[in-house]
Amino acid sequence: MQGIIRTSLWLGFFATVLAAWWTMYVMSTGMDLDLLGRPGEAGARMAAMDPRMPMNMPMAQFGPLFAMWAVMMAAMMLPTLVPTLRAYEDLIVSANGSRAGWLGVLAGYFAVWVAFAAVIAGAQMALLYGGLIDMLGIAHSPLTAGGLLVVVGAFQFTRTKEICHGVCHAPTHYFLGHWRTGGAGGVRMGLGLGAFCVGCCWGFMALGFVGGVMNLAWMGLATLFMVIEKLPQVGHYVTRPLGLALIAAGVVLPLWSVFTEG
Repeated sequence: MQGIIRTSLWLGFFATVLAAWWTMYVMSTGMDLDLLGRPGEAGARMAAMDPRMPMNMPMAQFGPLFAMWAVMMAAMMLPTLVPTLRAYEDLIVSANGSRAGWLGVLAGYFAVWVAFAAVIAGAQMALLYGGLIDMLGIAHSPLTAGGLLVVVGAFQFTRTKEICHGVCHAPTHYFLGHWRTGGAGGVRMGLGLGAFCVGCCWGFMALGFVGGVMNLAWMGLATLFMVIEKLPQVGHYVTRPLGLALIAAGVVLPLWSVFTEG
């Protein structure tokens, strides 16, 4: 019976992830974007729209943007939770963990990322109405995009990143130091883990404003990097090289733009 419950929960988890990715695909293609976030004719017209125009434009409204980011959090961040949920499963066997606690960890973790979805949706609104990004969430200026890449790359070398990544990279240590039983205890631990995860990975979300928040290629690549960062065997070895790569890209992007336009 326990095996059936375990299998059902994992199947439901991965079905949720796949549904989120499918939803993002439908939304992206519905905006006339290809997998690299490049707009077609209709998408280009949408990108050029003024958000202050007196018409219904979901990408200029907080509610639709929040819903979009919440689905995106499910698509991108739930896969990174797999090692953490596996670590909790080990404690079901060796300690007094439970399936209710497993679900609580999942719920608490995702609740934090949904809260972050509200924050970044608000940031997108501010950037849009401030003229820094277009309706598709793409930075107008290569200098803005390059600066964002440099900031996120530099964050990879900070003490905050080190602390937050340490928790995400070794969730068993967090569980042992903050152990709570039952579903409510799982939620509390999930909230804590989610907070550290936001502190670790917020920059990858912000990079959506470089190539467009509906760019499926960026979503896939960012998810892959975040999953790799949390792998126990290799996670510590990729954080700073990735930071260097982002900083280099942030320097090259504006220079390349000047070169090609000249």
